[in-house]
Amino acid sequence: MNLEERINRSETRIFKAVFPNTTNHYDTLFGGTAMHMMDEAAFITATRFSRQVMVTVSSDKIDFKKPIPAGTIVELVGRVIHVGNTSLKVGVEIYIEQMYAEGRELAVHGDFIFVAIDENKKPVKIIK
Repeated sequence: MNLEERINRSETRIFKAVFPNTTNHYDTLFGGTAMHMMDEAAFITATRFSRQVMVTVSSDKIDFKKPIPAGTIVELVGRVIHVGNTSLKVGVEIYIEQMYAEGRELAVHGDFIFVAIDENKKPVKIIK
């Protein structure tokens, strides 16, 4: 399987409902909760791509473009956007969907960097 096929096969989509227990005093999703969900989607994507033990080492600029209201559905989409020697970068987008209406819009985008590690927690080469 070539690199493009592996990237396509590892794309991850997760859907969640935004309930009041995850929102702030403005009835929108907590930013930290959104980042937690994004890191989880990115981790799954990185692991599906590499099939190795992966750890988050950093996140790149996370842009909150629109608030995510309670009572909506969110779709998280994770996709590998760069593969290095021992690390890879996963871009994650969060889309908002109203529960009872068509359409969706991009709310948040961010990049997460992962490193493959061995049993001693030392970086290892990503098998390509």
